[in-house]
Amino acid sequence: MTDTPTHAPQSTDAQPGPIARFIRDTELDTRMLGMVGALLMIWCVFHFYPIIANLLSGNGLNFGLGLFITPRNLWNLSVQTSMTGIMATGMVLVIITRNIDLSVGAIVGVTGMAMGIMQVNVLPPILGLGNPMIWIVSVLVGLILGALIGAFHGWLIAYRGIPSFIVTLGGMLVWRGFAFLSADGKTIAPMDTTFALLGGGPTGSVGAVGSWIVGALGCIAVLWILSAGRKSRRKHGFPLRPNWAETVLALLGCGAVIGSVLVVNAYTWPKGIVDAYVKANPDVVVPEGGLEISTGFAIPVLILIVVGILMTILMTRTRFGRYVFAIGGNPEAAALAGINTKWMTLKIFALMGMLAGLAAVISAARLNAATNALGTLDELYVIASAVVGGTSLAGGVGTIYGAIIGALVMQSLQTGMVLIGYGDGSYRMIAVGVALVLAVYLDNLYRQKTK
Repeated sequence: MTDTPTHAPQSTDAQPGPIARFIRDTELDTRMLGMVGALLMIWCVFHFYPIIANLLSGNGLNFGLGLFITPRNLWNLSVQTSMTGIMATGMVLVIITRNIDLSVGAIVGVTGMAMGIMQVNVLPPILGLGNPMIWIVSVLVGLILGALIGAFHGWLIAYRGIPSFIVTLGGMLVWRGFAFLSADGKTIAPMDTTFALLGGGPTGSVGAVGSWIVGALGCIAVLWILSAGRKSRRKHGFPLRPNWAETVLALLGCGAVIGSVLVVNAYTWPKGIVDAYVKANPDVVVPEGGLEISTGFAIPVLILIVVGILMTILMTRTRFGRYVFAIGGNPEAAALAGINTKWMTLKIFALMGMLAGLAAVISAARLNAATNALGTLDELYVIASAVVGGTSLAGGVGTIYGAIIGALVMQSLQTGMVLIGYGDGSYRMIAVGVALVLAVYLDNLYRQKTK
């Protein structure tokens, strides 16, 4: 006689909690959530630190002391992040393929000096002072020169077998020296007036109306991405996200876009610039309470957004991107699969050099001058941004949006240290160094957990 069970067996699998179910159904990247959470925590610490310090000193509670989470600081933070963020998107590709580029800061310096010399010494006698082609030709020279330098580094690494660390370390010294010698250490200024707009500032921004147009396009893009992704899943028979999850993602995406527009539009032109504008335009009617002009998105930020979108498409929607991850995952297997790893390495470093040239455009335009010190220590902040953003030094793992968030984290640390009274470079370097080591440690823990 056989025994029969008196009750059905119970599953030992624990049901996921509401947060785990939310993340599972919306398919949000947990590493991205962690980075955004860390960024918000950094902002809150720096914003409330002066308030708490003032309270502890016995002066009472004064919320007006918080200077970090304000339209002005967040606007400046976005502009300052743009240069590092642009280069960090290229550094992601370099690190994914198990290489490193220590020369990006020096490339910024030498290409910035090249553009300055073109605008001040070379092109005006040829084209005439104020010719609109001056800034266009200068920008093209900077981008091409950066790409050629990067391609040269890639050729030495791929076709001559020299480690990337040595090639780019040598490049850092060589190109920094060329930047100094190109003008005997002198500062080249002023830049073309149109070129200077690319550096941001009140006049280098798109204003309130332009920002709302950008915001509307951003919301349309969010909705289109979600709709196209759902159609693609249905076409290929992949499981669909629940409708509520799609709605939440749409609200989060559009909310982030609209929130950004509100913040940049809340930052208005300084009074001195407004007065100069009114004086130069006597037809402008000044209200009784004074004229307020919204700054809106700065041009460098829009350039960063465009670069981020294009680099994301390159990495996720093209054969080039698939080859990059294949090389990073296993270079030998990628070569055996028919991928020309040497040619890919050359192209990756050429792209990195071009992005450094683009960063030099913004840096020189923002200063309205070219100096041999442009880009000093940028290589460290760019590498730190990519690593903090989740790019693994072991290769094969990294995202463009993660690098941009990492750049925002790095710049937030530096800006926050200044606002709370620790603006000395030593304190900022300590903060960045601690953040970098901590990011690599957390990356190691994450990879061990996911094995």
